[in-house]
Amino acid sequence: MNCLPSKLHLQLQTGLDEKINQLFAAYTTWFVDLIFYQIPFTDQIKIPWVLLMLFLGALAFTIYFKGINLRLFKTAIRIVRGKYDHLEGTTPSLQANTVHTTEEGDVVNTLRNEAQQGEVSKYQALSSALAGTLGLGNVAGVAVAVSIGGAGATFWMVVSGLLAMASKFVECTLGVKYRDIHKGGVVYGGPMFYLQRGFAEKGWLKTGRFLAISFAILCVGGSLGGGNMFQANQAFKMVEFITGANESFLHQRGWLFGIILAILVGIVIIGGIKKIANVADKLVPFMVVIYIIASLSVIIIFYKNIPHALYEIFHGAFTASGIAGGVMGSMIQGFKRASFSNEAGIGSASIAHSTAKTNYPASEGLVSLLEPFIDTVVVCTMTALVIVISNQLQGSNATSFEDGVLLTSRAFQQGISWFPYVLTLSVCLFAFCTLISWSYYGVQAWAYLFGRSKLSENTFKFIFCLCIVIGSAASFGAVCDFSDAMIFGMMVPNMIGLFVLAPQVKQELQRYLQRIKEG
Repeated sequence: MNCLPSKLHLQLQTGLDEKINQLFAAYTTWFVDLIFYQIPFTDQIKIPWVLLMLFLGALAFTIYFKGINLRLFKTAIRIVRGKYDHLEGTTPSLQANTVHTTEEGDVVNTLRNEAQQGEVSKYQALSSALAGTLGLGNVAGVAVAVSIGGAGATFWMVVSGLLAMASKFVECTLGVKYRDIHKGGVVYGGPMFYLQRGFAEKGWLKTGRFLAISFAILCVGGSLGGGNMFQANQAFKMVEFITGANESFLHQRGWLFGIILAILVGIVIIGGIKKIANVADKLVPFMVVIYIIASLSVIIIFYKNIPHALYEIFHGAFTASGIAGGVMGSMIQGFKRASFSNEAGIGSASIAHSTAKTNYPASEGLVSLLEPFIDTVVVCTMTALVIVISNQLQGSNATSFEDGVLLTSRAFQQGISWFPYVLTLSVCLFAFCTLISWSYYGVQAWAYLFGRSKLSENTFKFIFCLCIVIGSAASFGAVCDFSDAMIFGMMVPNMIGLFVLAPQVKQELQRYLQRIKEG
């Protein structure tokens, strides 16, 4: 019970929120403007340069690896199912001749067999990474994209997701190739390591170190912002809305929701990647299946609208206004939120995939390309289809995540009145899974910057859980924009690394495919 009079408490809370937003705006506006600077193509069309780089990068990798997105899709599924497990551990690690660097930056030759090293299975690594990618972008972000870009944005969203599979393959292959196996088999990996070690191989040690430190700083910020406070905030908003908004017991008690969520998250993340993977490999399939079943139910209920909806999607994608609307809706809104969701090119997922038990870096890279397919091509498309088929686009004007959640909720409600409760459950599960995965990403980046001691690790975990409470209670505004900017800022050093080290990835792919051919 609050001892302050309610009006005074509300004034203090409102004043604090305004000061927080003003503080963030004052010190972060320049950074947000830099990351989301828009390149003018015409008087009407402007595209943020970071999204253009992600798209062009994905397209370039798709071409460079000869359509690996679809060409080796079946192989990726076979790997997850364990068909090629017998290849693991039969030969010395392909990392045996790789030149690595120590924490001090000295180049050393790590002649060791890492065939059985790693912390989790390939499936668990995939589940952990998916836990981080499946979030509010799949629900609210998609609604924003189709609201702005029209039904045609759905088509371009699928195209974006398919292309993103190539970027994911490159970064996750590198994550395994340049990972570091610490005492007790604990794995440290991700862009920090392939930027430092990969560039050291080329004699660019200082450049690689600078890029690695830049990525780690941005990753810590992204973990606490978009991977934490944003998810907690939007999950609370959805729960508050579904329970009656102003009449809800939770109204203006986001801190209480945050404490409960922080305790649940803390219980999981205290156990490290193994505990996170054990939770993720059970929760991810469950929440994806629930969401797909609910979406298919709405689609089946409105089956008569399917032909017209498909016409709107393809017609809207290839008409003049559709291309402008579709590309702008997908690239500027949909691809922005899809990238926020599937994170291809951002580099975060390579941290989770680097922990996989494998002797062949390319094998885990192939597993990882399934992520954007599941996240964007399947889950995001389901959301878009539900909205289009239920005719919710007419008169809609969803320009924010709050508007997007409400638009998606109304679309589900058109099917069955209690479906918004299913959506709320999905949103909370998506947010929870994103929180536990991004906590691990943050821990890895924090350890790279401040050392691998237990004190350092637990310090970050405490800060992370505290931010969940703050995020649930805060009014976002500028904080949300800053969180987006931190995550997309990770793209800059990461994409530089992907382009420079792509030839090494091709070598790893050829070795693994040759090993499969040999049996």
